[in-house]
Amino acid sequence: MEKADLEVVTPWFQDIEDLARFDRTCRIPFNLAQTEDVWSDVFNASGSNSKCWFVVESDSGQVLGMTGLEAISSINRDAVVAMFVDKSVRRSGLGIRTTALIIDFAFRQLGLNRLTSYYRADNHNSRDLVAKLGCQVEGTMRQAWYTDGRFHDMVVVGVLRQDWMALRNDLAKELGSETIVTFGSKASASWSWPPQTNGCG
Repeated sequence: MEKADLEVVTPWFQDIEDLARFDRTCRIPFNLAQTEDVWSDVFNASGSNSKCWFVVESDSGQVLGMTGLEAISSINRDAVVAMFVDKSVRRSGLGIRTTALIIDFAFRQLGLNRLTSYYRADNHNSRDLVAKLGCQVEGTMRQAWYTDGRFHDMVVVGVLRQDWMALRNDLAKELGSETIVTFGSKASASWSWPPQTNGCG
């Protein structure tokens, strides 16, 4: 993710309905300067060890989404995984492939052992996506998410490395290769989703 990407990303988070569905921490739509301030630690060296974010681009360079790891702990070997896809490409399979790639990256490259995620209890699309990725419901935080004038429950899910590695190949076969997400246009075949090699790479 580069600072210039924020010009595309900022309007996504000015959609109040989407903001309330996907972001528990903020209800105010930010302008570009405010967005740059919020994301400033992603672009400086001091914040690079605790988080990493990537934008998802089409072959033509259009920014379609973003995914990242937050609160990376080298001691506990865990992190929080997050993903957002532009409305124009939702339900296309991009979100699950993008999230699968960042999960692969977390476990196979960073050596993490678990990932955590959260979703608003009435967000069934997020529920279904994380379940397909092997995340298990670990608890419900009652009335922890306020929006639309009322409190919603927040569901906490997690996936362990051992569970992901057991699921990984079957999920790749199930998703098929009509859409492939990679780390850059020159990434090796093993750093794509679905993986373009046999086995777990």
